[in-house]
Amino acid sequence: MTAVERSPEELERVRKRVEELRELIRKYDYYYYVLNRPLVSDAEYDALFRELQELEEKYPELVTPDSPTQRVGAPPAEEFRQVRHAIPMLSLQNCFTEEEFREWDRRVKRMLGTEEVVYVCEPKLDGLGVELVYENGVFTVGSTRGDGYVGEDVTNNLKTIKQVPLRLLSDEIPVPKLLEVRGEVYMEKEDFKRLNEERAKRGEPLFANPRNAAAGSLRQLDPSVTASRPLKVFFYGLGRIEGYEIRSQEELLRTLPKWGLPVNPLWEVCRGPDEAIAFYKKVLDMREELPYEADGIVVKVNDFSQREILGEIARAPRWAIAFKFPAEQRTTRVLDIVVQVGRTGVLTPVAILEPVEVGGATVSRATLHNEDEIRRKDIRIGDWVIVQRAGGVIPEIVAPIPERRTGQEREFRMPDRCPVCGGPVVRPEGEVAHRCTNISCPARIKESIRHFASRRAADIQGLGEKVVDKLVDSGLVKRISDLYRLTKMDLLRLEGFADKSAENLLGEIEKSKGISLARFIYALGIPHVGERLAEILAENFDSIDDLARATEEELMRIEGIGPEVARSIVEFFKNPENRKLIEELKAAGLNPRREVKAGPLAGRTFVFTGALSSMTREEAKRLVEELGGRVASTVSRKVDYVVVGENPGSKYEKARALGIPIITEEEFLKLVGKK
Repeated sequence: MTAVERSPEELERVRKRVEELRELIRKYDYYYYVLNRPLVSDAEYDALFRELQELEEKYPELVTPDSPTQRVGAPPAEEFRQVRHAIPMLSLQNCFTEEEFREWDRRVKRMLGTEEVVYVCEPKLDGLGVELVYENGVFTVGSTRGDGYVGEDVTNNLKTIKQVPLRLLSDEIPVPKLLEVRGEVYMEKEDFKRLNEERAKRGEPLFANPRNAAAGSLRQLDPSVTASRPLKVFFYGLGRIEGYEIRSQEELLRTLPKWGLPVNPLWEVCRGPDEAIAFYKKVLDMREELPYEADGIVVKVNDFSQREILGEIARAPRWAIAFKFPAEQRTTRVLDIVVQVGRTGVLTPVAILEPVEVGGATVSRATLHNEDEIRRKDIRIGDWVIVQRAGGVIPEIVAPIPERRTGQEREFRMPDRCPVCGGPVVRPEGEVAHRCTNISCPARIKESIRHFASRRAADIQGLGEKVVDKLVDSGLVKRISDLYRLTKMDLLRLEGFADKSAENLLGEIEKSKGISLARFIYALGIPHVGERLAEILAENFDSIDDLARATEEELMRIEGIGPEVARSIVEFFKNPENRKLIEELKAAGLNPRREVKAGPLAGRTFVFTGALSSMTREEAKRLVEELGGRVASTVSRKVDYVVVGENPGSKYEKARALGIPIITEEEFLKLVGKK
């Protein structure tokens, strides 16, 4: 009998032994790398690993991608493939003081309409964000955060990290059909020190810090180089998940280790801001003793249903904030204080600084927020000041140095006329912000157009900052609706435009007329209405006119909308200029309506809560939509059915309170003709 002519009995016996070895090695890896509790000696582990390697070499037909032997071995890549994140990996808002954190806490409570919010606090590691995709428990794709929407495929490199399970454990709980898990790849301080010492001996360039070392190690085209670097990973977040329901951050952090995914053990449930601040101080006190670099803590709203209510703003979730540790500081001079004008007319003072290097970057500007902030800190033009910069955020002035004043310094006064258009500036009662009241102010128009054309709004590619400046400065565009009156000749008169570029931009503008209702609502720039809230509004109103007629009381009946947001929406639509703009956009061809498909479920809206046994939530949603129905994420009076699975959440109670028909999964299947 030759090597390839094996009996079925022999192959089955070897297959069983191979699976037995893999299960043992996975178990030992889990206890060693995730729980830090070795179950066997290194020698015993090595013997098992060698046996598995030998069997797979002899029986290559038994090798599988999730075998522990496959962590290293992929050939070097010529370049990284791009991976689009199904759900964007958003950045975090930052705060640097207790008062800033408490103000964020107050905003969260206002939007949720409650005084009791539970947070989960975790150390903020200074590493590289990644997303790993597991399908039926098997690791299939791993990518970097990238720009938040598209990352680089580093699957083979992630496989070299011992803490990354190639197959999820399923001993305690079942694995989900699909799991997109987010985490941070990092390098411990001591490992970083040793790595740099080794590089110095070889005459190689040194890494600047552990974060750069981790990022550089993970982004190697040759996985064997990554394998030689001491990388580790902690997981902390979710993208999509199907076939298993997790309803809070606390539940997530307790569940991930059961699947073999390590989480940072230094996390706490904090009931209110005082407990979160106490956790911040505790981690700050032990910062130097931590084995990894931490530049702050991350505070997250624990309840996932509350996160849906809060949604996002710009590129950051409203439900989380990075409470940063004191940053590196430098001293420089304030050469001047200038004023910038935003799309809502808010005037923001900005300090022009004598350039200075802070935290590895040259700083020449720092935001001063508002006039009250300048008065509180007593910052004057000509002052020597202490500036700081943490991570990639805009630098800020910590305090002036009064002892270095010469008497030549000047106090800053907010102008009573807009520095851009000359229009009147007012400070509304109860607000800290000064505003330009001229809705035709070029600065306001530019910022409004940039927001309207942004990727997650109308998505008009080619309408960048410089093009917007040219359009407004030339007088061609005085309001958003003017974009839809532009002609090719208009564009060709502007510097930088040729036939092709003009046609491309006009094509993008024309394409934007197909905008969805949710994106249209977001594009209008209604204060407090981010992407997620725009989606919720689009689920509950048939058109922009329908939304414009809504009262505060009607809006507050929608799960996720509190009094402050409801008032902001109503006031936006009361403004005659906003109503005029909407009418002009409708006349230009932008009048999206909630899509109603034909089918047996046409006109019916469903909400799902709890885990379904026969299908995933995504599959249930697709089924409803194929039959002409809609699936909403929140419970309101416009919902026709709430489908209840195992362990239903707060949506079940809300449905009962509103008297909305509640049906079981079995009843739902009968309704859609699957039983």
